Amino acid sequence: MSPDAVRDILQHSASMGCTEALFTFGERPDEVPGFARYLSDIGYTDFLEYCYDMCKEALAMGMLPHMNAGIINGEEMKRMREVNASMGLMLETTATVPAHRGSPGKVPEVRIGMMEEAGKQKIPFTTGILIGIGETPADRIESLEVIRDIHKRYGHIQEVIIQNFCPKEGTPMEAATYPGVEEMCSIIRNAREILPEDVMVQVPPNLADATYLISCGVDDLGGVSPVTIDYVNPEHPWPQIDDLKAVVGNNILKERLCIYQRFVDKGWYDDRLNEIIQRLIKIIEIRNTTEFGDNDLDG
Repeated sequence: MSPDAVRDILQHSASMGCTEALFTFGERPDEVPGFARYLSDIGYTDFLEYCYDMCKEALAMGMLPHMNAGIINGEEMKRMREVNASMGLMLETTATVPAHRGSPGKVPEVRIGMMEEAGKQKIPFTTGILIGIGETPADRIESLEVIRDIHKRYGHIQEVIIQNFCPKEGTPMEAATYPGVEEMCSIIRNAREILPEDVMVQVPPNLADATYLISCGVDDLGGVSPVTIDYVNPEHPWPQIDDLKAVVGNNILKERLCIYQRFVDKGWYDDRLNEIIQRLIKIIEIRNTTEFGDNDLDG
């Protein structure tokens, strides 16, 4: 997206009451042939610098950036922490699977290393596992145990996404089988048993049957947008708030920020974000009282 396109979306989002701006893109887009020329045309030589400036734009409009940038190093993470309330990186799996062939950023040790670096820098963090990419049930357990152990060392994991793989037409894995709800339910139960209580278990409500899976141990539904599509899975529309209320059934939905309150209390964010975070906390409290009531499930 061009800077003007990003600003347009941010302005629209702010007018709709959004609290989070998710910045997500492929790993090291600067290295894609031809992309450096595009960056130069919009006044940048480095994509993370472009993202940094767009995060500042989001903050100026009263929203908290959350960045999923793929693999970045410690210095880059330190820099982006200045303008992000939280960050994320899917572990996907600790197994070596054909689906990751040719993707050096998806080597498990590389991903684990970045997750640990985020912990050292006190960055509230989202991670998760991807179900149906060639991993075994034992691999899934191992992946959850690795996440658990990282959190025990650093205490920075906010939620773990249990995401079902969705085959895409025209890709090498378009004919891959994908997990059904019973299989998803089983691994969600495993996740809830393995992960510490302060780590939420999340499923994406536009990719999985959350209506069924909530009873398996799900306590977070991630983010949804009234403004944009899910750019990673554009064929799966976001549910809206009324849809989510129906999905949770007898449970009650509540809104949360992309940085959890316990990390706000610890001060695990850059000082320049403080005013926006405190203002949004008050807004969320009002909305949860007037729109959702007392709550069990986060969204």
